[in-house]
Amino acid sequence: MDIALLIIGFIFMIIGILGSFLPVLPGPPISWIGLLLLYLTNAVPNNWWILGVTLAVALVVFALDYIIPAMGTKKFGGTKAGMIGTTIGLLVAIFFPILGPLGIIIWPFVGALVGELLNKADKKTATKAAFGSFLGFLTGTFLKFMVTIVFLGLFITTAWEYKAALFPYFD
Repeated sequence: MDIALLIIGFIFMIIGILGSFLPVLPGPPISWIGLLLLYLTNAVPNNWWILGVTLAVALVVFALDYIIPAMGTKKFGGTKAGMIGTTIGLLVAIFFPILGPLGIIIWPFVGALVGELLNKADKKTATKAAFGSFLGFLTGTFLKFMVTIVFLGLFITTAWEYKAALFPYFD
């Protein structure tokens, strides 16, 4: 059962990292579930302090993911149309990887710009607002990605520390 929890936990960690880029998946909370599964094994002793602190971090980052893009958009004079355009641009980058890895950066900005242009007549204002919306998106994504990577590092180091108990037949 420990091996199953370890494997499922690791899968949750990978899905959490993907969720830091995909708007439909809450990356940090999913990664936290991976940590929880690791600590639920019989091999790894429960550490409720680590689980509590990491849960708090995951929930704060989850909430900030909604607050940061709105603040960026508002600060640069953007509207909800720019935020929607950013999300649509991200989905285009994910499902139609025309520009490869650069598409993750380019398409959300293009989406925000198109959203703002559809909402406003002034190109300069639309570009500034699109930049704000895009900057907020990048900040939130970077924050989620860093948290999920830290959670993955914690997962791996904890699993490595208790590898003898997790894999007793390899001794």
